[in-house]
Amino acid sequence: MSGGAGAEAGQGARLTKASWYALVLVSSSQAISLLDRQILSILAPSIRADLKIGDAELGLLYGTVFALFYALFSLPLGRLVDGWVRTRLLGICLAAWSACAGLAAFAGGFGLLAISRLGVGVGEAAAQPAANSIIFDTFPRSKRGTAMAAMGIATALGLGLSMTLGGVVASWWDHRYPAGSAPGGFSGWQFAFLVAAIPGFILSLLILRLKEPVRGGVDGIPTPADPAPFKASGAVLAAVTPGANWFSLWSRRASASQWLFNIASLLVIFAVCYGMTRFTQSYSPRPPVKALGLEIDAHVMQWFVVGFGLFVIVNLFQSFKLTDKPAYHVIVSPSILLLMVVGGLQTSINYGVMGFTPSFLVREFHLSLAATALQFGLLSAAIGIVGPIIAGPLSDWLTARMGGKGRIWLTLFSLGVSPLFGIWTYSADSAGAFYLRFTLYSIILTAWMPPVYSLIYDLVLPRMRGIASSTYIIVSTLLGLGMGPYFVGIVSDHNGGDLGQAIMSVNIVSPVIVIVLLVLLLRINRDESTVISRARKGGEAV
Repeated sequence: MSGGAGAEAGQGARLTKASWYALVLVSSSQAISLLDRQILSILAPSIRADLKIGDAELGLLYGTVFALFYALFSLPLGRLVDGWVRTRLLGICLAAWSACAGLAAFAGGFGLLAISRLGVGVGEAAAQPAANSIIFDTFPRSKRGTAMAAMGIATALGLGLSMTLGGVVASWWDHRYPAGSAPGGFSGWQFAFLVAAIPGFILSLLILRLKEPVRGGVDGIPTPADPAPFKASGAVLAAVTPGANWFSLWSRRASASQWLFNIASLLVIFAVCYGMTRFTQSYSPRPPVKALGLEIDAHVMQWFVVGFGLFVIVNLFQSFKLTDKPAYHVIVSPSILLLMVVGGLQTSINYGVMGFTPSFLVREFHLSLAATALQFGLLSAAIGIVGPIIAGPLSDWLTARMGGKGRIWLTLFSLGVSPLFGIWTYSADSAGAFYLRFTLYSIILTAWMPPVYSLIYDLVLPRMRGIASSTYIIVSTLLGLGMGPYFVGIVSDHNGGDLGQAIMSVNIVSPVIVIVLLVLLLRINRDESTVISRARKGGEAV
């Protein structure tokens, strides 16, 4: 924590074997999270052919359907992270989302596959808030860049493993059991979902046995136990869920101006999403998706989810102001909000790229599913490890010399340069040239995560890290996972399946990212130094 005794306490904390063991387990939960989330991308060609759906529908399954419930439930679960036993919560949720991932094996149409993705989204909503909170109560500030690098490495391993395991297992199954002869009638992609679900159950048992760290102990700001964490979590869910939020406003005696702001925000969101629905319907017409006996327009579903998420964010910030003024004054600060925008926009690029690159390799270079899985999956894992290994310690080194500005400069380099390497990569004329270029592109592209994540969680008090993480999740999920894959999908469908051009078109947000980072350079150190004073302004006793 910058700007106080807590920071000094954090700098001197010792790391033990138990600290590193905890880091390995919670990082592994992130790897499993990415495995179950991303496996859809490598299996997409088989699912597309089997279920007779287009790239826009795959974008919905991969991004939008998952994103809605992941973002919504990250808020009450994030609040539960701040008050309950984090190791227990993470272990339970890990087992739950693994079961939902395995449910996809029984999908014979869009409906059950969408329900599976919904369940994975709800379960994984606790993963990042719980993991980050545990790490920041285990590692001192001087080592948090390195700790977050471990999370970045786990993300890369999860991405690579999802492609390698998913593609190889699916291809092996289909080769061993030709159509119609497989036990249980499973296709290769269905069997791959079953296999991917298994590691999560084993890891959940190990995490449940992990010792819970002292909340705020490393920063010298011990936090009293929460007397009613589940009640508080339920209150957050009620406060942010559209419809229920009005009862929450009424019960808290919100002022007329707060009611007016809420209703006006809803009307503006509805108008924007209605306009975008009409535009995308004309830009990339798609036949209705059949699900649960209904015919649903993919674009209507997409913009309903976006509108839902935007209204949840409005409700969240209003809830902060009414129920937790210290959190409102700390989290709703320029630096944190701008960092969340940067993370969200860059996540839209990352998910747009990674969600459709396996399909791009299959279509553009005529690679088999197994070859794509092995080559791209292993390369993504190996190179995705290198970026955080470099960026984590470099972030700590720059922070020691420049404060938060050092982390911003590293992020600015990574996100300012990477689009140029992306365009160069996806214009390759052979698979070999693509892999060579992607190696450099990936190293640069992954360097932003340790500095941005470290900054966000250093800019809040220890008791706020769960809900701050959840706030970041809903912003980054809405902008990233909810928009990136969908955007690539509709551009691809509009351009007749040109995935290379569609993937690179998502970099249209890069200039905005650079501008926001330049603004952050001007104020990050100021906001770092006022965390405790802003919390006290809201009534926090620190």
